[in-house]
Amino acid sequence: MKRTFDILVSGSALLLLLPVLFVVSLLVYIYHGRPILFGQIRPGKDGYPFRMLKFRTMRDANDDKGEPLSDSERLTKFGIFLRATSLDELPGLWNVLKGDMSLVGPRPLLMEYLELYTPEQARRHEVRPGITGWAQVNGRNAISWEEKFKLDVWYVENQSLWLDIKILFMTVKKVFAREGISADGHVTTEKFKGSKK
Repeated sequence: MKRTFDILVSGSALLLLLPVLFVVSLLVYIYHGRPILFGQIRPGKDGYPFRMLKFRTMRDANDDKGEPLSDSERLTKFGIFLRATSLDELPGLWNVLKGDMSLVGPRPLLMEYLELYTPEQARRHEVRPGITGWAQVNGRNAISWEEKFKLDVWYVENQSLWLDIKILFMTVKKVFAREGISADGHVTTEKFKGSKK
C-alpha cells in the first residue's frame, strides 16, 4: 500500500510540477551553472547505496590551494531560498518513483555515517529513506542527532499510511513556516561524529 501510494503521488507530482521544475532548472543554471542537479551516493533501505538527486544550491568555488571553500561560502542566496522552500528536494520525486526512496521515511544521510550508528540507530535503515520524515516535522536540523535518530526509529516501529499522510501535511506547514532549516551556527547542521555506544 505504501509503495503504491508513493508511485501515485510522486508520478502525479512530477507531471503537475513540470513547469516549476523547468523554471527552477533554468534559475539554477543562471545562478550556479552546470550541472543543474546535484547527485550524491546515500544509503537506502538496508544501507544499500543509491544516487540521491537534488537541485544544486552551491556554486563551485575553491581556495588558493584548489580545495573547495566551506559550505557557508559556496551557498548562494538563491541556494538558501531553494533550501528554505525545499524546492531543492523536488528531483527526489524521481528517486521515489524509481523505488530508491519513499515520500516519507528517515532522511538518507552520508555513507560515512553507517559505521557510526549504534545498533538501535541503525534501525532507521529497515525502511526506505524519505524526502520527509517524522524527524523533519519534529525539529529538522534544529534538534540533536540523537533526537533525530530516536524519532526515526519511532517511525520505523509505528509506520502506517495514515501516519505518512499526516507527516506530508505537517511537512507542507513546516515548509511555509520555514522552521528548523539549520542548526545554530551552521548553514544546515553539524556532521554526525557518532554516539556513545
